[in-house]
Amino acid sequence: MKEINELQDEVIEEFSDFEDWMDKYQLLIDLGNEQEPLDDKYKTESNLIDGCQSRVWLQADYKDGALWFTAESDALIVKGIVALLIRVLSGHTPQEILDADLYFIDRIGLREHLSPTRSNGLLAMVKQIKAYALAYKMKG
Repeated sequence: MKEINELQDEVIEEFSDFEDWMDKYQLLIDLGNEQEPLDDKYKTESNLIDGCQSRVWLQADYKDGALWFTAESDALIVKGIVALLIRVLSGHTPQEILDADLYFIDRIGLREHLSPTRSNGLLAMVKQIKAYALAYKMKG
């Protein structure tokens, strides 16, 4: 398993291939569409992320000392954003997730190119992932 920062650097590199933000949005949409759809049994009220304008469900599973995330959103761009977060953070220990500095978000220009509501949604997703990590760390 690659380290979180290694995965972030891959994402940054992938996005640096595109100058135009329309192309970057398209990349986000493609990433979202490539994601495995979330099993309907996980589309529950308790898996919905608060603070997102669109609906985002996030499921966390803990196995072999690592957290694995799956997610789904009814908005294309948001689905791509959550796909990126999962790609970078899934499969790591709760402590690694808590310690992660998610610099890729700024480096690919995501924060400045998202509407305020989507930006808040992004922060809410990160907060939720870290909250899961904290919960599992306490259990462990």
